[in-house]
Amino acid sequence: MDIITFLLHLVGLTFVFTYDDLAYRKIATQSQTYPGGYMYYDANNAVDGNTTTCTRTTEIGIFNPHNSVWWKVDLGRVYSIYSINILFKNYDGYGYRQRGRFAGFSLYVSTTGDIQGSTLCYKDGPQLPPLNFTTTCTGQGRYVIFYNDRLDGVTYPDGYEIQNVFTELCEVIVQGCNKSGVYGENCNIPCPINCKDSICNIQNRSCIGCKSGWTGQTCSTKCIEGWYGVNCSLQCKGHCRGGTTCNHVTGLCERGCADGWTGSMCEKGIHGD
Repeated sequence: MDIITFLLHLVGLTFVFTYDDLAYRKIATQSQTYPGGYMYYDANNAVDGNTTTCTRTTEIGIFNPHNSVWWKVDLGRVYSIYSINILFKNYDGYGYRQRGRFAGFSLYVSTTGDIQGSTLCYKDGPQLPPLNFTTTCTGQGRYVIFYNDRLDGVTYPDGYEIQNVFTELCEVIVQGCNKSGVYGENCNIPCPINCKDSICNIQNRSCIGCKSGWTGQTCSTKCIEGWYGVNCSLQCKGHCRGGTTCNHVTGLCERGCADGWTGSMCEKGIHGD
């Protein structure tokens, strides 16, 4: 039993982890921290493996200075992610209020740390979320971003808190494969050999992109004759010796150029053709 599972067990929560926790003790930041208690409410409290320490931001709401909030963790590099679990702060007798404070949140996975251009992993709907929340979120990214807002002029569903909305995250667990180039629930199956950067979907082994010269879901198909390069998007020049086609990866004529042609890709006519 690892430290995170043990601590969750102490507070009466049970999780079955088959993947690695990619967020544990990584660097976290948040848009604002509740004043007067920086160390007590620091963003890193959500990734310290201790469910009794929580973040806390200044409030957002229709009559508050801030109307949006974000928290994010930098995983350190791009990983294959499977799921995200969030343990929100609860208070005895105030569970419904707490659920209303967190309602409407979004989760993003990003390679840059900015929501702009990120992949939306989850968007909360009209039903109030559980305070122990998990969603499957297969993809690749370096950052996981939590975002919520309470905007003027917006009508929110019943149960949503719209004033003095504090964001308190006690633990954020990002499950995935710590080792690169693998997939599967035990993170021990190599990705297909022609996946770009050896990255594939953590569940179904489909490649996120292909190495030059290959195509298909698992990048196992060569470019069709006469084409080469990334996404098989470049056309051979057509002047290889013996009428052969160019190399599907490099675009070069492996047997040399046909008579009357020269250049690295046999693209230059010797006689100015």
